[in-house]
Amino acid sequence: MNPQQNDYHFSFFKPTTDSARRNRNMVVQFVLIWAVAIFGFQILLKILEKPTPEPAYTLFETSWGNFESGKFEITDLQNISQSALSVLGKMAIDPGHRVALDNAVSWMAYQIADDTRKNDLVVAVKEFEDIAAAITDISDEAYLEKKNSLILVFSNLFDLSPLDVRGKIAPLEVKSSFMESFDADSRDVFVEAMGLYLVHNRSVLTDAKFLGFPFHYFYTAVFLLILFIWLCWMYCIRTDMFNKKYGIEE
Repeated sequence: MNPQQNDYHFSFFKPTTDSARRNRNMVVQFVLIWAVAIFGFQILLKILEKPTPEPAYTLFETSWGNFESGKFEITDLQNISQSALSVLGKMAIDPGHRVALDNAVSWMAYQIADDTRKNDLVVAVKEFEDIAAAITDISDEAYLEKKNSLILVFSNLFDLSPLDVRGKIAPLEVKSSFMESFDADSRDVFVEAMGLYLVHNRSVLTDAKFLGFPFHYFYTAVFLLILFIWLCWMYCIRTDMFNKKYGIEE
């Protein structure tokens, strides 16, 4: 049977009629538009992006340099601890990084504490850990009372305001087992974690706002969806036009 005379013979890659060729070309055009809209934007993001540190990382970097040189003061330990708690407040943290971050804030809390109160601090943290391990409900009165008392202690040690949420994070992250040691391996992982979570790739595409949204978010979450619907709509319109032109009926 001659495929040129077969109205029911369809091939996207080897169209046998002029209408089929036009339909294939239209599909290819729309797919290319969709691909450029998606991957072109991602490539542009990569080209324009530049590593940009959060203020917490800038604070950390300066104080960590003093710490490594051995010429640090209590304020340097407080700055490093504040920056570490900023990371610990983030949603997703690698377990290995969390251990190093906990080690850092625990050790620094111990170093900042007055020599006459170091032992009291360790005892208070252990008591909280024991209560936390025993309860099944975080609304437990003994748990909340001990936690609130530690919030005040750590807010004072780390020089945080009473309203700073990092003070509320501290009791959950400071571990008694980490207070007396902060070895070189833990320090290396800690520094790696600080750079990973506090330095972000940014550009004009991520900093610009459009209709109240960051432009890159609006583009990927809203514009690309609208574009997809528009392409589907245009495909239907042009298909109807071709059908009428070539006398094709459903």
